[in-house]
Amino acid sequence: MNMKTIAKLAGVSVSTVSKIIHNYPDVGEETKKHVLKIMEENGYQPSTSSKLTAITKSQLIGVVFAGKLNVDFRHPFFIEVINAFKKQIGILGYDVILFSNEKFLSGGEDYLARCLHYHVDGCIIIAGDELEPSIGDLDRSDIPCIGVDIELHGKNSAYIMTDNKKIASKVIEHFYINGYREIGYLGTDRKTGVMQIREDAFREAMSSFAMPIREEWFVYSSGFEEQFGYEATQAWIARGSLPKALFAASDLLAFGALRAFREHQIKVPEEIAVIGCDDIDACQYITPSLTTIRQDKERIGRLAAMMLFDLMNKQTQGSAIMVEPELKIRSSCGAQPLWQTNAPAAQPK
Repeated sequence: MNMKTIAKLAGVSVSTVSKIIHNYPDVGEETKKHVLKIMEENGYQPSTSSKLTAITKSQLIGVVFAGKLNVDFRHPFFIEVINAFKKQIGILGYDVILFSNEKFLSGGEDYLARCLHYHVDGCIIIAGDELEPSIGDLDRSDIPCIGVDIELHGKNSAYIMTDNKKIASKVIEHFYINGYREIGYLGTDRKTGVMQIREDAFREAMSSFAMPIREEWFVYSSGFEEQFGYEATQAWIARGSLPKALFAASDLLAFGALRAFREHQIKVPEEIAVIGCDDIDACQYITPSLTTIRQDKERIGRLAAMMLFDLMNKQTQGSAIMVEPELKIRSSCGAQPLWQTNAPAAQPK
């Protein structure tokens, strides 16, 4: 007999049972009475460890890679953020525990129940795609949470991300001053969270420079990885209508596009210029080296650790930090004009 069994018998979630055991105030009185009755009828006695209060310090921080299509250790941007976070939070005296989302995907217990089980002092939530409902439960709980690339609005939560609107504006400005007017966009077809912000900001920046927005120049992959960017670009090339420049919403997608262009002998940047986003290490080593928007991964990770530390010690309330992006100019779209224009609104020759 355990919490999972009690939850099944009572027809509630494991986190609800856990909240009742820990005397959380956000459970209805009728639900509480019903669950307590089930516990009594089945002779269930929570272990001593389950009854520990929030005052107990475990010096543990939960790391949650959220999302049904989860972004994990294969993604170079997020792993660099987590490495920086781990170092900084370690200096502050904490260890980290990684929560897998495979249990959730197979119908297992949720994040809040597991955080309560291990008595974590706080959580860092890394955003993926198609977030699980239990992320909301964790955000609304008493456990301090810091989100990376996900907006959290709980009473004990805060979040940090690169200013994604500025990412798009820096890209479009660089294209504009170098004479490009025909510009395409490569993103994912799951337009949620950060990807949606980047696409919206791209369209807004294009409009602000009075440049044409053509839907046939928007291409969407079915995932975040290089292979998906490659497949989407292959299909795009087959349609026969390419712009003179491309903004890929992540470096991995840009790598896929570069591979597809290379296979079709489409020269970069001579025939199409490419700018990515993230500035992962591989950008400087591929051919041509990738012009991209640098997200300060070290800074994001360290700031996340300090913000979470302050939340856990009641030294701050929920807040949002936007980190400034930086354009890194390399071979795929250089600083010198590739097109000659007679007026700002002229089309590239």
